[in-house]
Amino acid sequence: MTRSLPRAVHPAAWWGWAVGLAVAVSAVTNPLLLLLALAVAALVVSARRGSSPWARAFRLYLWLGMAIIVVRVVLHVLVGLKYGTVRVLPLPEATLPSWAAGIQVGGDVYLEGLLGAATLGLRLAVIIACIGAANALANPKRLLRSLPTALHEVGAAVVVSVSVAPQLAESVQRVRRARDLRGETRKGIRAVPAIALPVLEDTLERSLLLAAAMDSRGYGRSGAAAPRERLVTGGVTLLGLLLSAVGLYGVLDASTPALMGTPALVVGLALALAGLWLGGRHVRTTTYRPDPWGGPEWLTVACGVVPAAVLTVVGRTTPDALAMPLEPLGVPALPLLAVVGLLVAALPAFLTPEPPRPPSRVPVRGAREMAGV
Repeated sequence: MTRSLPRAVHPAAWWGWAVGLAVAVSAVTNPLLLLLALAVAALVVSARRGSSPWARAFRLYLWLGMAIIVVRVVLHVLVGLKYGTVRVLPLPEATLPSWAAGIQVGGDVYLEGLLGAATLGLRLAVIIACIGAANALANPKRLLRSLPTALHEVGAAVVVSVSVAPQLAESVQRVRRARDLRGETRKGIRAVPAIALPVLEDTLERSLLLAAAMDSRGYGRSGAAAPRERLVTGGVTLLGLLLSAVGLYGVLDASTPALMGTPALVVGLALALAGLWLGGRHVRTTTYRPDPWGGPEWLTVACGVVPAAVLTVVGRTTPDALAMPLEPLGVPALPLLAVVGLLVAALPAFLTPEPPRPPSRVPVRGAREMAGV
């Protein structure tokens, strides 16, 4: 079996894979499955991220997820609805007026409620980690180049916004290197005031430079369409997006009517694509050396769709397997079909081409002598 040559996988394929994984865990509160999905995302990122600045942003999303879990637990302790039978933290409860009925401030904290808050925070943290994985694997500038012409206005704004986190990570490293060269010894919390301001200044400057460069190259320019045609295009696109959202909600929720599921999703996607086609007719763009879309891209997207479909089926047949048993408290199940579906999402770490590596900076032996140094 021949080994694939190093090349970057299409950024849209990575976003399809990440969105599929996020959809798969969106209805899961089983901590075992959530941790497995997080491990899969971390494995793929560590195996297939490149050397670009945004490839190092995945760690920031992990820290953000940890902060979300902590905040979710703290809010449950302070103002959350307490439930359960195993008391772990006795706290006094404040008496509120009648107009604030339903709000509980303080009160005894029970183990069941604490675990429920932690698993809900973990689910949101894993979804954010999936988005962070896509941000670390996909080059946002190449993704903008691949977008339909009708989405260039939106895409330019999205690229500038999603590139803030990667540029923030690169700015932190630049400021740290500068501090090391100056002999700064303060570490940890004490170094935050000295690092925060230069990092923010550098990040804003780089974002403005990116926006100016994109504007000078024509990104975000709209074509010369008539007002009536613009109105029709916007209406068709908006209606398509609304129907797509309703259809996606119907697919994920088994209690909704049948017409709100797949039919609404299909019609909504068709209208959205028609709106994009109408909007892109008046925008003329050229692409130099377009990114290829081949077998690795189809494989990557399929590895994101499979866990979403499998966990949707498991949720409809055995919904208790995807939830954390709290009342009564028990050990979460580990459904084999859901585990296999999540493990399929890890295949791009082994079956897709490796990203191109940066050229080595080690000088060739004899180069210094040939240069007369």
